[in-house]
Amino acid sequence: MDTRIFQYIHPDEKKNTFEEFVRIITEQTSGKSVFRFQHKNGDWKWFESTGKTYQTADGEVRCVIVSRDITERKKLEEELFKKQNLESLGILAGGIAHDFNNLLTSILGNISISKMHLNPEDKIHGRLIEAENASLRAKDLTSQLLTFSRGGAPVKEYVQSLADLIRDTASFAVSGSKVKCEFDFEDKIWPAEIDGGQISQVIHNLIINADQATPEGGEIKIKLQNTCMKGSNGFNVEKGNYIKITIEDNGIGMTEEIKNKIFDPYFTTKQRGSGLGLSTVYSIVNNHDGHINVNSEIGVGTGFEVYIPAAEEMVSTHEKTPNMHNGEGKILVMDDEESVRKIAGEMITYLGYTVDYAADGNEAIEKYVSAKETGCPFDAVMVDLTVPGGMGGKEANQKLLEIDPLVKTIVSSGYFNDPVMSEHDKYGFKGVIIKPYKIDELSRAIHSVLNGSQ
Repeated sequence: MDTRIFQYIHPDEKKNTFEEFVRIITEQTSGKSVFRFQHKNGDWKWFESTGKTYQTADGEVRCVIVSRDITERKKLEEELFKKQNLESLGILAGGIAHDFNNLLTSILGNISISKMHLNPEDKIHGRLIEAENASLRAKDLTSQLLTFSRGGAPVKEYVQSLADLIRDTASFAVSGSKVKCEFDFEDKIWPAEIDGGQISQVIHNLIINADQATPEGGEIKIKLQNTCMKGSNGFNVEKGNYIKITIEDNGIGMTEEIKNKIFDPYFTTKQRGSGLGLSTVYSIVNNHDGHINVNSEIGVGTGFEVYIPAAEEMVSTHEKTPNMHNGEGKILVMDDEESVRKIAGEMITYLGYTVDYAADGNEAIEKYVSAKETGCPFDAVMVDLTVPGGMGGKEANQKLLEIDPLVKTIVSSGYFNDPVMSEHDKYGFKGVIIKPYKIDELSRAIHSVLNGSQ
């Protein structure tokens, strides 16, 4: 029996494939094997082979083998497995991030209020800025966890210039390192409706990954171009117009085994690292209905290709002014966490408004109706989206709209497990604010809602 062909089968499947072949011949039966076979150009292709024996007129046992290339099918199966794996992790991660963001809201809010009562030249003011920056870094960590959440849709507030975002993010990521970025951007890149913070996180993580792969220094090539995906593209994405971001380094490269695992949660080859960076990248791109592909060769380098759907039309942008807005009016704050209610109330009071509180949706509705009947109505209501064991913001807002179609409600949450946060206007909310938030962010959210600019 000639077994030379088995030398081209991947080591991980060689033993089982050979044993199945021997079994078919020995038992004179049929069988099936799935394995990777090395092409003459060095690439590995997936094949599904079926074998069946028969006897010749001379009584000799022969085997007929039929093989078909299933590489594209395996790619699609792997993509589906990754999505299911990340969805399972998201249920746990999202719950942890929700609770953690409630704590951060209290911490960040107290820091914001404390800073307002101090002279900027005071040493304690400087310490508070350091604590605030540390809290914001913690917020970034919870943001990474939240991207795993099932249904964690990006908050696409505006269409942004990808060229500016990529250039600024990449330049910041390599600041102080031995590598430099080389930009090659096509003219007139199509607009994209994106979550600017999340896509910036994608670019940052990929650049950091490229930087760490080139410890002796080198170049990171970043390309940006328009491309059109046609049907049967092998990427498991819809056909249409996409913006392609390519990030290439000339670093150490990866083996095929490592390349196949880099998007798995908690997989890392670094001594220091959570293994969440590239999993986060994968989740963000997937939640933007895009695709990410990786090519790598040991000693040559690694290239990531990110495909983001182009926007069908330009959408007006909401400028995020850094100014803080004071005002007048009566605000109702609904949140099941007492610490969050308290600090939100202190910030709102500092901004010039009067405030009242509710622990859940039922209490918020009772207080809203009572205030309206006594002739002292609330000018706006800020509700927490999720209230364990009670009425949350979504249901409460629907009931408030039935009572008063002109109610101005702001939805707040530290958990993106509901499309309400990305499409709040479709659910009757006039504004949205993501936990944790600083006093200036809260002031802009309330000001926008009260003045009809959101």
